Amino acid sequence: MNRTVEAANGVNIPQLGFGLYKIKDVKTFERTVEEAIRVGYRHFDTAKIYGNEAALGRAIQKSGIPREEFFITSKAWTTDLGYRATKKAFEQTCRKLNVTYLDMYLIHFAGPQYPESWKVMEELYEDSKIKVIGVANFEIRHLEHLKKNSRILPKVNQIETHPEFPQHELHDYMVKHRILHEAWGPLGQGSKVLLEHPQLGEIALRHQKSIAQVILRWHLQRGIIVIPKSSNPQRIKENNEIFDFGLNEKEMEQIRRLDTGKRYSVSPNGYMVNPIYVKLMKLFIR
Repeated sequence: MNRTVEAANGVNIPQLGFGLYKIKDVKTFERTVEEAIRVGYRHFDTAKIYGNEAALGRAIQKSGIPREEFFITSKAWTTDLGYRATKKAFEQTCRKLNVTYLDMYLIHFAGPQYPESWKVMEELYEDSKIKVIGVANFEIRHLEHLKKNSRILPKVNQIETHPEFPQHELHDYMVKHRILHEAWGPLGQGSKVLLEHPQLGEIALRHQKSIAQVILRWHLQRGIIVIPKSSNPQRIKENNEIFDFGLNEKEMEQIRRLDTGKRYSVSPNGYMVNPIYVKLMKLFIR
């Protein structure tokens, strides 16, 4: 069902993954992940802040499928930045997931002390504890800072990306520096404006596909890793059926022109460095 993209270090990453953000209800989570695994998903994206790392670990173990067949991503939250804190957070994540290594581990935001955290990431990578190290929600200035102050560049940057916010400048920068682009919110977080767009509807009709499938296919053809999420069995299956058609150059250009600069989340610039926010989040995730 899937295909892979190769990170700069030669590791193959399934280009279609499954996002687990905001799926916290235990029964819903179990049903959702069980269905995703049944359909064929093996790449799962979680994070400490999602509160479902342990549930994912149980679901994977329950599946009976060897750990090596899964590609598991998690992330260090902003309250866990700093050398010792990130090392501890990584160990806690592995315990919750019941794994001895992670396929991919990301710094969730460029909050305070992220350069110190990156040193930990480099060490864990060199110790074969993480196959792919990367970041999320980093802008060019953050990546430039790491480039000048680290031994290993991030292999992946996970950022908000969809047709209304395609991140062209950042995308081109990452391609140049061999940093893979991974899209969260690839469907605009379910925006009706996007999922009912007449131009996308015309393209979908020509291919006998849904608008969501067309959008996900657009991402794939840009070389982007996508992690759509859904707890609806039909949509879980539908999001997987994007490898049997292709968009032509004209269609890709039509979708490119839908860029409005519209974010469906807040800008990462300065978002996570507010000390009051960090203090509140420490209380939230205990």
